[in-house]
Amino acid sequence: MLSRRSVRIKAMQFLFSLSRDEDLKFDEAAKRFWISIETTYDLYMYNLYLLMEVTKCAYQDAENRKTKHLPSAYDKKFTAKIDTNPLMNSLSENSELSKEFKKRNFESLKNTDYYKKIYNSFSKNEEYKKYIESENSKEDDLSILLDLYRHCRKSELFNELLEDGYPQWIDDKSVVVGSVKKTLKQLPAAESKFFDQYYPDDETVKEYGFELFKKTYEENDSLLEIIKPTLKNWDHERVAIIDMILLKMALSEYLYFETIPTTVTLNEYLEVSKMYSTAKSKDFINGILDRLKNDLTENKMIKKKTIK
Repeated sequence: MLSRRSVRIKAMQFLFSLSRDEDLKFDEAAKRFWISIETTYDLYMYNLYLLMEVTKCAYQDAENRKTKHLPSAYDKKFTAKIDTNPLMNSLSENSELSKEFKKRNFESLKNTDYYKKIYNSFSKNEEYKKYIESENSKEDDLSILLDLYRHCRKSELFNELLEDGYPQWIDDKSVVVGSVKKTLKQLPAAESKFFDQYYPDDETVKEYGFELFKKTYEENDSLLEIIKPTLKNWDHERVAIIDMILLKMALSEYLYFETIPTTVTLNEYLEVSKMYSTAKSKDFINGILDRLKNDLTENKMIKKKTIK
């Protein structure tokens, strides 16, 4: 589930913490790094849980419509099929998924009032009304679930639920949303533990992400010495903290990660700088990394393997 960009960002954040907090030791920062990785997976599971809780509100909606004194034609036709369709059934009937929810104690975060408000807001959507009034295919079921999930992500209440339980939601939102959408598109799930495929893999997290974090921390001084000459008229102490961390991380990739092309490294750190640093950082980092790449290549310090 986690991309290399995601773990780059996590490594950057904990290197920043180490640079700001003199009392923070690497071993403790490393523990927090691994907790952060696990929390990203929790966020994926919690998004599925919330979506399922919102669709369950359709049952109460159906009951309310049945008890109306003068029900409309729409009221009479209404069913809770947004929750009873085959795609959602494959989730609600999955005992392994229920165990995972229970293990993560999502029930303690339950907020029925918020679920109802999110559902009620969505129920006014014209696409939902068309879905209720029509015969539905698997494609229709998927489309309405994706619409609902999109509506949830725009909801302040939905984001409040996530941010209250998981402060790192904002940083992980993109990768989690992508994984949930992919899950919905694969329903009904062929495997009972379909969610295991979204657990962060060792190659991305352990062999790359943690090693990048560890190597950049351990080689901090030597990396700085390589960077200093490329700064020209800049005093290294005047470089923004985040910018310097990103330069050191990129330099680590140039020197110690043989399977990552230098162009990929450069482009990735430009993107991260746009997200987390100043408006001028992109051009500054681009210039320094390009200069480093050329100098290190000329001095035969960069050794890359060709991936077949």
